[in-house]
Amino acid sequence: MLPFISKKNNKSILSLDDIKLPSHVGIIMDGNGRWAKKRGLPRSAGHSAGANNFRTITRYCNKIGIKYLTVYAFSTENWKRPEDEVGALMKLFKSYLQEAIADFKDENIVVKFIGDRNAFSPELQSLIDENEKLSADRTGMVLNIAMNYGSRDEIVRAVKNIAVDVKDGCLTIDDINEKVISDNMYTAGQPDPDLVIRPSGEYRISNFLLWQSAYTEYIIMDVLWPDFNTGMLDDALIEFARRNRRFGGV
Repeated sequence: MLPFISKKNNKSILSLDDIKLPSHVGIIMDGNGRWAKKRGLPRSAGHSAGANNFRTITRYCNKIGIKYLTVYAFSTENWKRPEDEVGALMKLFKSYLQEAIADFKDENIVVKFIGDRNAFSPELQSLIDENEKLSADRTGMVLNIAMNYGSRDEIVRAVKNIAVDVKDGCLTIDDINEKVISDNMYTAGQPDPDLVIRPSGEYRISNFLLWQSAYTEYIIMDVLWPDFNTGMLDDALIEFARRNRRFGGV
């Protein structure tokens, strides 16, 4: 794991009380399969453990005051995995979606799904719609669950939507700017992520929020996702707070 505790102005930053939290945090939930393999378990067991940890971390983020949390659950590339693993993941998503309707009922969490949901079964799509509808009027943290999500696919989708608007006369080419593109992303209306955390020790972006993370801080942690805990999240938030974000300036 990376060393996070440091000194600033001769004062150790030891708790969340000392820092300003990022508004938007992204997490690449990576390492479920390796976690299971280390224990001699099927990969599906790792995904189940990862899903349980997702619930824990989500509730904690809402509790401490994170405004937006985006978790990478299933990428457009994950369909390439073995059929039995994909099938197990779909069953897990169904179970989660059914439980989430009750699980987050009293959590004041707004649930949104980003990604191309058309590839999922009608039953999963219906459960996704129900979760979004039931949570829409809540006022707490916005939870974006990236399912069948790929950032390149998202950008292509945005470009096509803008092209249609130009064709229909709703926009001119000169109207196209960064805001127009951002407004056509799945995360339209939300701030860009301040921090993305990647457990598992892999140094890759993995097609996650490419447009939105132009000035995002990344923290890589050498721990598999099912073992990532709230104390490690605190460490990452403290490390984020001590970084000097200049956004291209001095």
